[in-house]
Amino acid sequence: MKNKKITTTAGAPVSNNQHSLTSGKRGPVLLQDYQLIEKLAHQNRERIPERVVHAKGWGAQGTFTVTNDISKYTRAKLFSEVGKKTPLISRFSTVAGESGAADTERDVRGFSLKFYTEEGNWDLVGNNTPVFFIRDGYKFPDFIRTQKRHPKTNLRSAEAMWDFWSQTPESLHQITILMSDRGIPQTPMHMNGYGSHTFSFWNTDNERFWVKFHMKTMQGHKHYTNEEAAEVIGETREKYQEELFGAIAQKNYPKWKMMVQIMPEKDAENTPYNPFDLTKVWPHADYPLVEVGEIELNKNPDNYFQYIENAAYSPSNVVPGIGFSPDKVLQARIFSYADAHRYRLGTHYEALPANAPLNEVNHYHKDGAMRFFDNNNKNPDAYYEPNTKGGPIEDTSVAEPPMAINGDIRRYEENDTYGDYKQPGNLFRMFNEKQKQRLFKNIAGAMQGVSTEIIEKQLHHFDKADPAYGDGVRNALGIAKEVV
Repeated sequence: MKNKKITTTAGAPVSNNQHSLTSGKRGPVLLQDYQLIEKLAHQNRERIPERVVHAKGWGAQGTFTVTNDISKYTRAKLFSEVGKKTPLISRFSTVAGESGAADTERDVRGFSLKFYTEEGNWDLVGNNTPVFFIRDGYKFPDFIRTQKRHPKTNLRSAEAMWDFWSQTPESLHQITILMSDRGIPQTPMHMNGYGSHTFSFWNTDNERFWVKFHMKTMQGHKHYTNEEAAEVIGETREKYQEELFGAIAQKNYPKWKMMVQIMPEKDAENTPYNPFDLTKVWPHADYPLVEVGEIELNKNPDNYFQYIENAAYSPSNVVPGIGFSPDKVLQARIFSYADAHRYRLGTHYEALPANAPLNEVNHYHKDGAMRFFDNNNKNPDAYYEPNTKGGPIEDTSVAEPPMAINGDIRRYEENDTYGDYKQPGNLFRMFNEKQKQRLFKNIAGAMQGVSTEIIEKQLHHFDKADPAYGDGVRNALGIAKEVV
């Protein structure tokens, strides 16, 4: 095959790509060497800002296939018939680590899916846990700072982490999951994914249902202990990328079953827990899992940067038939995720190949940096709305039914009589003895170097979930229980 010729970015041919232009054999280099300057300038700009959260990630492309009819709950067309296939792109990630962090550290994993539907892109942006550390998005920046580097030492701070958690009892449920065997999945393929938040479905009759999304791994669960993870990190920091890329390259395509929990809209008024609280789960006995479809990852992207690093997921990307809920963390993420992408990738990030919808896009957003696609050139008179110039118009047929929200507008204190300790205690009691001992050991290890005052605050939370929980951590720490 005949090689193509190198050109500059403006298309001019390059005669010599080996040597700088100099005034003599030994230099100096001339400022007029525009090819050298262009080459160096582009290298300086090869990297974009890493994500503030979820910086280290791995992903692949694939398909979603409907296996069960749920059209009575939602009018979303991607669920409209059994057997229907929708292309998607996934990204898995760690939450706290930077882009160069090791894959197998103990951390929550992001689990994000972008479905390229005929009605636009739907992003399901979740984690590998059904709950999170906070119930109000107002606390998210504070929480994330405790997971990042200390401003003076530039080291991760166990003191900051446990200081925040010990004064935020709602975090106990997620702490229990994170410090359990589930805290270090062996690969992205061997973990579940969850939408975590409560979302909503609405059908053609404008009936609303609250919904929780679950992606159940079909590869089975596999997790590392701290010791096993440390050994893996000593050999490779890229374990997840190696495993995910390798499995797909060998045609061992990873799969997940998408399941949902469905709650009739009125039920939310009577549950003993707040169904919109991100630190709570819905009991499966009350709202059993309903199968929806199968996710298969079957293609490694041709270019990691273009399709995985540039992939921009946001809960604000919904389609007719899928909506939001009063979940306060979800409400905050609807703004913050899209805003993060505009900062990191630019105003027109959704026109990039990884994010561009498959259906036709029509809007009145104008100009801005790097407007590299059609800028309404075909009908320049229709640059505002409403207009009589044939510009795109609204479609009232996809209007979402109203969501009933009652109450005064204020900064509410959470008054949840269900409590922050019941579900973590129930989860703890589900563990067998060996799982409990590993939980105690993991927590004790994560508390090394933390001040006694903070440890004691946190131990009281463990006690409230289950006295055996607190006692087990004390034994692992080698400290005696305070006598009151």
